[in-house]
Amino acid sequence: MSPEAIPLSRRSFLRAGTATALGLAAAGCGFASDDDPAGQAAAQPPIDVKVDGDLVYFNWADFVAPAVFEGFEKEYGVKVVQSNFDSMEGMAAKLNAGNRYDIIFPTAKWSQRLAAGGRLRAIDHTRLKNAESVFGGYDYFADPWYDPGSRHTVPFTMYKTGIGWRRDRLGDLTGSWDDLWNAQAKGKVFVLDDRDEVLGMGALKLGLDVTTGDPGDLARVTETLRSLRPRLRGFSSDSYNNLLNGNADMTQAWSGDMAAMLAQAEDPAVFGFEVAREGAPVNSDCYAIPANAQHPGTAMLFIDYMLRPENVKKNVEYIGYPMPVRGSEDTYTALVEPFPQCLVTADDLRDDRYFRNGTAEGERHRDAAWTDVKAG
Repeated sequence: MSPEAIPLSRRSFLRAGTATALGLAAAGCGFASDDDPAGQAAAQPPIDVKVDGDLVYFNWADFVAPAVFEGFEKEYGVKVVQSNFDSMEGMAAKLNAGNRYDIIFPTAKWSQRLAAGGRLRAIDHTRLKNAESVFGGYDYFADPWYDPGSRHTVPFTMYKTGIGWRRDRLGDLTGSWDDLWNAQAKGKVFVLDDRDEVLGMGALKLGLDVTTGDPGDLARVTETLRSLRPRLRGFSSDSYNNLLNGNADMTQAWSGDMAAMLAQAEDPAVFGFEVAREGAPVNSDCYAIPANAQHPGTAMLFIDYMLRPENVKKNVEYIGYPMPVRGSEDTYTALVEPFPQCLVTADDLRDDRYFRNGTAEGERHRDAAWTDVKAG
């Protein structure tokens, strides 16, 4: 059996990574730079928060509610010019090709890489009227590992990874990553089309670090995943549609996608979501302003607009992912009530199971392991 690749839809995630910030150019997917890009970015003056043009927006597809966009356009008399990416590598390639965007949404590890490469403007939180609703209520983001002092970013979403399944077909599961090997689900199992997530799942199952780059560890991980390969229907990041339409009985899934699925499911009780007892990867996406943004003032206004609790509530209901803004928690809690294991809080992030940037050599080992897993 040759597992099929299913087209992506709503949250088109291919969250892979191939090089450390220390070896980006050598790995071929880093950030082209001049003599001292980080120094040049640091020398830029603070952004003047005002309309300075339309907003050129670059994000995962369908990740801000249309009503929120419309409200921003109406209030500030601007247009939102949208472009989408389907991977962090795709985002980096567009930046390296010279494309100019005003607002981008990197994951934690990519925020670190972009900042280290001098590709992000500093964000002065004191110039954002609503910043206190984030940094005054979520201490974690005041000084996150990926961006000390949140100097270049503002947090956008939080999420963790687990297993979604059809209770009507499989009954209850055991609460372990071993459930992906469930004989009853054979041939109707998907894992995410994502290097870090799949290798991370195998590592956690074996009690290893979620982003290990050690060749010995990775040999064990690939051997474990090789035994799963014949059971798979495919690699797909469209977890919620695969469950809804019956393509999958079980799938590795992001918590927010499962929460979003509730809005479409006729009977949410048909589905389940579990976080494996061996541990779950956690992550966060960020707002960031590229160093070459043409309209950084408008980008700052957009971030501030997105931080208003009424807009956060609209967006949480639309995308299913929590946004760390004080005053929006009840909306998210109500949304995930049918799936309590979907609940993600800043305390979950302290478990430190983030995907991290490794050494260039370690990332090459991870690339090779992922190629091995995909090839079967």
